[in-house]
Amino acid sequence: MMNMMQIMQQAQKMQKKFKETQGELENIEVISTSGNGAVTAVLNGQGKFKSIKLTPEAINPSNPASVDADTIEMLEDLLTEALSDATNKATNQMEAKMKSITGGISIPGLF
Repeated sequence: MMNMMQIMQQAQKMQKKFKETQGELENIEVISTSGNGAVTAVLNGQGKFKSIKLTPEAINPSNPASVDADTIEMLEDLLTEALSDATNKATNQMEAKMKSITGGISIPGLF
């Protein structure tokens, strides 16, 4: 049977490994496309939204040549901002709900 010191050491090892894994996940990029590559979204391994890329065909399929680079960049920036904000709000709501369940105690791995 483990004594208290062994349990604490095991918990510290798990916490260290958890932090390392979180760091690794933060640096992973998950890329998804739709519309035959017309839209590309990038998230990190933690599910946080990073960016979106659009092709002229995504904006004006009947005349992609009419879409200038500034318009594409503006739309990408607006979409990135909106999706990042939505992701952050969802994360904050999840954390608040979890804290209400745990009585405010922070449990590593949950939030």
